[in-house]
Amino acid sequence: MPRQHLKAAYNSNISIRGLQLGGKSVRKSLSFSSFETRVIKDQKSVFTLGSYALAAAMYLNLSALNSALVGVVATIFYFLINGIFLGHTFFREEPIFFRLALGNLMHVALLAFFGLIVLIAYNLDTVRFTLVLLITATVSSLPNKWVKRKNAH
Repeated sequence: MPRQHLKAAYNSNISIRGLQLGGKSVRKSLSFSSFETRVIKDQKSVFTLGSYALAAAMYLNLSALNSALVGVVATIFYFLINGIFLGHTFFREEPIFFRLALGNLMHVALLAFFGLIVLIAYNLDTVRFTLVLLITATVSSLPNKWVKRKNAH
């Protein structure tokens, strides 16, 4: 399939119809590209702090809650945010799907790298795993901020 068709297919919007609010039908359009734009802009580091909060939620889930639902939701959003950061920084010219996939692949490689360093230095327990998540979230968001500053000048 030619590259233009792939780009068009992955930039399409997802529509939700038939939502009833107060007796009126409301049509909402969810677009991954608009969410990606918000994450990339990351005004006031909201998504970076959100990534830290998700790492803290994963820590609480591992140490106290033990809920599969909390763990899955927190992990999906953690990988989504950090995959968007890395994908935009290093794979800006690719279509959205490939940018997210390659960003998440790079994110997994960073998690493995920092996890291995912590494992070699000591033991990878719940606290140190959370530390690896926080370090990886920081390393994922910093290059995005540097690229934004560089493009602004």
